[in-house]
Amino acid sequence: MFLGIDIGTSGVKAVLVDGDQQLVAQASEALVVTRPEPLWSEQDPASWWHATRSAVAALKESEPNALAAVRGIGLSGQMHGATLLDGSDKVLRPAILWNDGRSAAACDALESAELRSREITGNLAMPGFTAPKLLWVRDNEPEIFSQVEKVLLPKDYVRLLMTGEHVSEMSDAAGTLWLDVGKRDWSDAMLAASGLSRSHMPRLVEGSEASGVLRPDVAAVWGMDAGVVVAGGAGDNAGGAAGIGVVAPGQAFLSLGTSGVMFVANETFAPNPAQAVHAFCHCLPGAWHQMSVILSAASCLTWLTELTGADSEAALLAEAAESPARTDDPLFLPYLSGERTPHNNPHARGVFFGLGLATDRAALCRAVLEGVAFAFADGQGALLAAGTEIDDVAVIGGGARSAYWGQMLASVLARPLTYHEGGEAGPAFGAARLARLSVTGEAVGDVCIAPPVRSVIEPDAAAGSFFDARRQQFVALYSELEDQFTQHMTRQ
Repeated sequence: MFLGIDIGTSGVKAVLVDGDQQLVAQASEALVVTRPEPLWSEQDPASWWHATRSAVAALKESEPNALAAVRGIGLSGQMHGATLLDGSDKVLRPAILWNDGRSAAACDALESAELRSREITGNLAMPGFTAPKLLWVRDNEPEIFSQVEKVLLPKDYVRLLMTGEHVSEMSDAAGTLWLDVGKRDWSDAMLAASGLSRSHMPRLVEGSEASGVLRPDVAAVWGMDAGVVVAGGAGDNAGGAAGIGVVAPGQAFLSLGTSGVMFVANETFAPNPAQAVHAFCHCLPGAWHQMSVILSAASCLTWLTELTGADSEAALLAEAAESPARTDDPLFLPYLSGERTPHNNPHARGVFFGLGLATDRAALCRAVLEGVAFAFADGQGALLAAGTEIDDVAVIGGGARSAYWGQMLASVLARPLTYHEGGEAGPAFGAARLARLSVTGEAVGDVCIAPPVRSVIEPDAAAGSFFDARRQQFVALYSELEDQFTQHMTRQ
């Protein structure tokens, strides 16, 4: 039996997976994001540990024998979050998250301090990445910066409390801008440009390697044997790839979670920073991947559901599906937290355009679903422009539950989308697979296989033509408002 734990943004999910790769049980615990200032996005690291313990406790209550049989644990988690610790491993301030936009100026300063930044990291410096956050802390909270002894990513802070070890792995570390992604090692040059050194960094392992063992006191509370192996694990998207079997070059998935990702596995390091494409290490040895990332995806639907007072997201989706789409429906720019690929614009914001007296909740929902789909299409275009070859595309994440949204996405992207059994388990399932690899030493190809196909949604040509016309308006609307976004946010 293997346990996968995903430290997400909106919650922690824990899954138990047996030797036949069947999902035995799962549990989750919600998390809260705070936004004390414009552009800020933070979480209390203590909440990750509390939510992890609560999720595991729920598994212990429902499946005590299965939990007691766990041989390995894998961790996945939200990327880029800066968790700052002093010499006693005390948290110095709330963690600054991946969708925080305060460090735009620090990105320019970082690239000026190390002119080979894009060559070393393979990525454009963006506010969401970890390194610019540390420059912001250095310049705005010097009393905090002076106490920093270790910087950990969210899942690696949970690992510290589980094992007592400061360890990260390649896929998550690649999103810090401190990793030489081609060499799979910390870059002394990028660390120096941030006022840090290797002593501030955790030890690196591959995602399928052991990173430590579960502390005896934690094992006792969780009802496990002492010495359970904790694998290196993965950043959430690489973990999702391991879970859905996206490990060979050209294989891809689309993730509809809090953020939205199109992920393509690569055989070699293939950077394209000019288009704001992410080029990271995979969580498996000798493999890399590219991603286009939109910062708000399924979270837009959650936001609209709460804003309009709909009974649930499912109920709102049903309203949208039952109401006919119209050419004069409003448009929606889904940039509630700024945007990455291809705009790299932390100042971008959400916009409804074309509201009328006849606009109802269903039309707003369709506009939100379309807007996210159009943002995915922008990201797909950035990947293809770099010469990336995309084969089969699987769909994972909470948004994968909606066939209506899936049909819209397939038609907008003009490609079939494959839905696998258990795709909603996502990164946590992949983390469990990495735990298995760390314990058994099996071949990646024997473990990280695609789950059975539940359905395939083909693009609809007529719907594609309808969406093409609306997407042109979507692209033009962003272009018209781009300067206004910056002026608006800098006046805050």
